[in-house]
Amino acid sequence: MVLLSLILLPILLLLLYFIVRPRPVTIPIKNRHVFVTGGSSGIGLALAHQAASQGARVSLLARSLNKLQEAKESIRRSSGLDVSIFSADVRDYDAVQKAVNDAGPIDVLVVNQGVFVPQELEKQGLDEIKFMIDVNLMGSFNVIKAALPLMKERKDRLPASISLISSQAGQVGIYGYTAYSASKFGLRGLAEALQQEVIADNIHVSIVYPPDTDTPGFEKENEVRPELTKLLAGSSGSMKADEVAKKALDGIKSGSFTVPCNFEGHMLAIATAGLSPQRSFLMAFIEVASVGVLRLVGLFFQWNWYQTIENWHAKKNSKFAIIELSIYTLE
Repeated sequence: MVLLSLILLPILLLLLYFIVRPRPVTIPIKNRHVFVTGGSSGIGLALAHQAASQGARVSLLARSLNKLQEAKESIRRSSGLDVSIFSADVRDYDAVQKAVNDAGPIDVLVVNQGVFVPQELEKQGLDEIKFMIDVNLMGSFNVIKAALPLMKERKDRLPASISLISSQAGQVGIYGYTAYSASKFGLRGLAEALQQEVIADNIHVSIVYPPDTDTPGFEKENEVRPELTKLLAGSSGSMKADEVAKKALDGIKSGSFTVPCNFEGHMLAIATAGLSPQRSFLMAFIEVASVGVLRLVGLFFQWNWYQTIENWHAKKNSKFAIIELSIYTLE
């Protein structure tokens, strides 16, 4: 058995070396135009800082002009470089298209905007659901569609990149994330299909899966998270925006399709690889070799989550029963 494994291993590695697609690539950043949506704060601003420090020409798009001006000044202070800023709502295609045309051809597009209002579906208003889908998903379509024509016409013909910032909630659904997960899961389908459409133009798509990230938006989200959401999602820990930005930019530069940001993210990336593109034959080997084990691990996680949900509801029902009994006794 061991001998057979030793014979099959190099054959499998050789096979994977020849069949992984797209082929490995390096995306240059220095002296290239990096356009970041949602770039006035959080991950987007942190990524803009790092791109500028590596010699990129940076453009930022966000809704608030005041926050954009503050972001511009902070990048100027840290890197000595000026950046272009554009105030637009990603839900407004015409406004996005004007901003993109004014910015000029883009080499690296980072689609980073995102909103999140955690709530159970039954309790959440349709206006909030639509807001998340319009910003997170439709906004991404608007930005990419506006940028693609000029990206395809870029003069240097060096490898270009389109990166979508998703979430680990775009890999696995969690209680209270119903609408948000739907909007982030959609980005993967967009990314996989788009990669096939733009590969002939030497444009390479990445999708980044950050965990909870310490940003102003995360602080607001924590204030309204359902109790069960905190119990289920709180165990994965959080990262600083600078840490996520570094992982994202490294993934973009290496042309990786899937870009995880921490250990849990790597495990999720392998467990949910499915039919997603894979440039690294070594990573493809890990996916092939570990898929069965990680499925078992995933089932244990599901068991733990559903046990937590069951216990929480039992505790909640017990409290209601005690209250009702107390009222009945008083009567």
